[in-house]
Amino acid sequence: MPRKRPAIRYCEPRLRRARCATGGPACPSRLRRRNIVPNRPETILEGLKQYRPHVQDNNGMVKVGIIGDYDKTSPTHLLTDAALSHTATALGVPYFSQWLPTDATHDLALFDAFLCAPGSPYKSLEGALTGIRFARENRKPLLGTCGGFQHIVLEYARNVMGFSDVAHAEYDPYASNLIVQSLSCSLKGKVMAVQIEPDSVAARAYGSFTAEENYYCNFGMNPAYQQKLHDAGLHITGWDADKEARIVELPDHPFYLGTLFVPQSRSTETSPHPVILAFVSAAL
Repeated sequence: MPRKRPAIRYCEPRLRRARCATGGPACPSRLRRRNIVPNRPETILEGLKQYRPHVQDNNGMVKVGIIGDYDKTSPTHLLTDAALSHTATALGVPYFSQWLPTDATHDLALFDAFLCAPGSPYKSLEGALTGIRFARENRKPLLGTCGGFQHIVLEYARNVMGFSDVAHAEYDPYASNLIVQSLSCSLKGKVMAVQIEPDSVAARAYGSFTAEENYYCNFGMNPAYQQKLHDAGLHITGWDADKEARIVELPDHPFYLGTLFVPQSRSTETSPHPVILAFVSAAL
């Protein structure tokens, strides 16, 4: 039986200006009333120039490795491909994306950035953690959403904090130290508000301190570990109404951010999601 080739996406988009079609929390007309400048593509690029002068002259292809086991029937996987396309079109940059099955070995150095996709449990827990660790240690932009958020937390606790016995309930529900646990109330299918820490990577991406996002998950961070992770450097910068973690980030990394929600689900061709815009911009 012939070997199945990995899912690959190519895009050489025309430059389009992103517009807000939703009137949501980050809509430009609403932000102007609060004297907040929304992060349109040109605004993101302008802001990046002060930190990364080569952005202005970089016309090369952005290569994104998508950590996850692609399933053509998964809505979040289809949304992930679409969101990257929306973003590349808005920024006017060509891009190449390839899904990286977690149970295979990959040359990770070939990629400019990584997106750890929804869809856990992955075929290989260690394969997913290897990709996340590579991005963290080599300062490659990383965005993890839903299951990606959960595995960012697990990788950091194990490899940075030295908590080698922490586990994810989806793989080992009876482990004694669950850093990712089953939620008492599933978030799957819910739309919920997120409070965002001012002066965080997330706040700069949104241009706002609040957002409304879509969830697909049944697992989340164990609240008992929130302060420990934050104190160890993986900052909690987004919460729900009960102060449970919804966004994590590394402030001293070019871009390293996890969301328990799925921003891909709110991206459209005319209004790419601001978090995806910030992620791809960091890879330019």
